[in-house]
Amino acid sequence: MNRHRIILFTVTALTALLASCTATRKTSGNYSTTFTPKVTQPTNRSAVRVKISTGAQRIYVMEGNTVLLASPCSVGTASDPTPQGSFRILSKQFDRRRQSSPGAGYPMTYWMSFHSASYGMHWGFVKPYPCTHGCVRLPIRTAKAMFDLVSVGTPVHVARSHAEDATVGAQMPLLDDTYMPDPPNSYMLSSQVFTDARNGKLYNF
Repeated sequence: MNRHRIILFTVTALTALLASCTATRKTSGNYSTTFTPKVTQPTNRSAVRVKISTGAQRIYVMEGNTVLLASPCSVGTASDPTPQGSFRILSKQFDRRRQSSPGAGYPMTYWMSFHSASYGMHWGFVKPYPCTHGCVRLPIRTAKAMFDLVSVGTPVHVARSHAEDATVGAQMPLLDDTYMPDPPNSYMLSSQVFTDARNGKLYNF
């Protein structure tokens, strides 16, 4: 095989490889619907608290120094950051929908507000980078489990990092819903989205 044929063969092989990688990346992902958090029930519900790490994009439900639940999450962007500080859960609503436009009516299932009525934790598409308008998006089964663990008044501490980031947080999988096919609006605006959520699922994922 002469030099020109070797070069042509190499370029063709690399092009095919890159095309294959690109196609795989655009059509699949480790979707948040595959994630089921390990949950430990508290012995004293009044001692439960929530820690949110905006730097690691991790959320922890704690009882003292015991991690009851740990999960990846998505937080606000630099221009719309998730508020940092110490708060408390102000309200819980399983079947909340977005009120403002664009996106009015979109489900914000398992809503748990912690900073005025505008910021909360809820089900949403999770990505490995900050992507929200300040809310904290959770995998569907994480949201379901958290909703049962916390109460109105549960403390919430939001910070750039927490000690758990280096331990249980570092063991969390990388979740990426970037390329998840969008469920049809007819489904997202129907009551079925809440029926499925009670079973820890979303559409056909």
